[in-house]
Amino acid sequence: MQTLPDDPLAAQTKLALRRLASSVAVVTCHDGHSRHAMTATAVNALSMQPPSMIVCVNRAAAFHAAINDAARFAINILHRNHVDISMGCGGKARGEERFEFGAWGEDTGVPVLTDAQARIVCAKEAKFDYGSHSIFIGRVVSIGMHGEIDPLIYIDGRYTCLPADQSVATAAQVEIEMLRQIAM
Repeated sequence: MQTLPDDPLAAQTKLALRRLASSVAVVTCHDGHSRHAMTATAVNALSMQPPSMIVCVNRAAAFHAAINDAARFAINILHRNHVDISMGCGGKARGEERFEFGAWGEDTGVPVLTDAQARIVCAKEAKFDYGSHSIFIGRVVSIGMHGEIDPLIYIDGRYTCLPADQSVATAAQVEIEMLRQIAM
């Protein structure tokens, strides 16, 4: 079911989703002819059995044809210092110019950002169309990690980061304590 551009529920949904903080990633692929990259927040884990990920791409986006034709794709989770890469791959640059920002390499035939917080390379296994987007499912085939956990976050139409005094270890300790209390 398609919604109309002036659909009030769609407009309210967009406003509500501006409140959903998301890590910023650059999804990359090679379609057999050239490298492609797109900034995205609509990426997530699907399953750990088998390890798999989902990427949602608007069918009107130029990147859609590339990932549709590619056998593999990578999800490059950005660090707080990667704003320029996010902006370049989000529309500021076109085509191969998107790879002029950052340190790019290759993993199993897919372009990867070598200093991304995490690089998750997937073999594309399925695609489902829904509304204006396609949902691509990939089975994880390779992982790479770099540096400390300090993600670039997108919320309310802007970039932000975790406060310097807010450590991931502290958040993990709180979660462990909550799980301990639940188990009692």
